[in-house]
Amino acid sequence: MNEKINEMRWIEAPITIEFSAESLAPEDFKREFATLAESDDDPLSEWVKLARARGETKESDAVMLAMVIDLHRKIDELTRIVKGETKPRLALTHAAPISGLNFTHFRLESPLFAAGQTYYGRISLPVFPMRDVGLFFEAASECVAKKTLMHDRDEKAWDNYVASRERVMIRAMKGNK
Repeated sequence: MNEKINEMRWIEAPITIEFSAESLAPEDFKREFATLAESDDDPLSEWVKLARARGETKESDAVMLAMVIDLHRKIDELTRIVKGETKPRLALTHAAPISGLNFTHFRLESPLFAAGQTYYGRISLPVFPMRDVGLFFEAASECVAKKTLMHDRDEKAWDNYVASRERVMIRAMKGNK
């Protein structure tokens, strides 16, 4: 397995992961994982889905609509914070910068994993709209892990992020020639 890890193509990414061994609180982790997936199932999203189904958004600028929806969500979040209605995230035991990633794996700078152990993690993925992504993963080595479970929507966002980071890396390499 280490040979495969050494042969993997790694893309630099300036993100951090928070994680804990799954065995510490498996039910709590599953609950938070499900909650993070439901973040788009708010009344505003439902209204937009219905409006799209009825064809009411045909003449709307899709980018502007997405930005207004995200702004509305941020105002709702700020309102919840002011009212003290926020639900705190689970406290996870470790936080570490990710030094490299690809479509299936990610690598830490420091050896914090126990090979073969499963973990639950949370990453603030810098995509639009920015959101926390929950994932389960298995340590392939002390520094490298393989994603084992991620929501479909988050998997697509991960793949898009990896591809965009790879484009940035390619442009930087071309600029250095």
